Amino acid sequence: MEIILVGAGNMGSAMLKGLSQYNISVVEKSQEKLEELKKLYPNIKTFSDIPDISEKVLILAIKPQVLDLIKTQGKAKAVISILAGTPIEKIKAKVEAKYYIRAMPNVAAMNLKSVTSVVGDIEFKDEALEILSSIGKAIWLNSQKELDIATGLGASSPAWLAIVAEALADGAVNLGLPRDKAYEYLGGLFEGVGSVLDNTHPAIFKDIVCSPGGTTIAGVAKLEKDGVRSAFIEAMSDCYFRAKELG
Repeated sequence: MEIILVGAGNMGSAMLKGLSQYNISVVEKSQEKLEELKKLYPNIKTFSDIPDISEKVLILAIKPQVLDLIKTQGKAKAVISILAGTPIEKIKAKVEAKYYIRAMPNVAAMNLKSVTSVVGDIEFKDEALEILSSIGKAIWLNSQKELDIATGLGASSPAWLAIVAEALADGAVNLGLPRDKAYEYLGGLFEGVGSVLDNTHPAIFKDIVCSPGGTTIAGVAKLEKDGVRSAFIEAMSDCYFRAKELG
């Protein structure tokens, strides 16, 4: 399977670690970026303009507003677009292909730990999931609306969790724990909780940790009082509506 990755910004570069196992070409305007990628992945081919896409899988890892500026020649086997909020219909109007897929990975792709939302032509489902599983876990959804909703949950929430992590560290530092020790906890903490949540409902997990009259439930009470749960729910809504605006 031959892949053309268009765009080597933050997300494109993050995806490349997993995608480099394929016969892949990277299209990027920045020559400095291309040279950097060649050093990291000596076997990839690089271009400043999109080569003939005929019978290839084209991955669009560009900003939504750049879509109108790209030019392609040929008919791709499939297009996988990670453009936020951009419907398949708009991609079809710009790029000719047999199959069309929308996907939304997250920046954890750089560690092959992305959780990627996927939707599109069912005939290319297996191939799309195979490609996107190279950067982590790929989840097939039933509609583009579901993908736009999942943009907050799967792609944007890592930034929100980073705010949570920083705030937790700040709280520990405020009480007297050295900052380097506070940060040392965070990676393992999130990884451990994530592994439990793979098989345990969040509410059940919370109840297990919260013993009667204990330290954890005291903290939960404070978070509820300050509306943390409501803030996350509203962040999801804002993210969804912003995705629709971008598209």
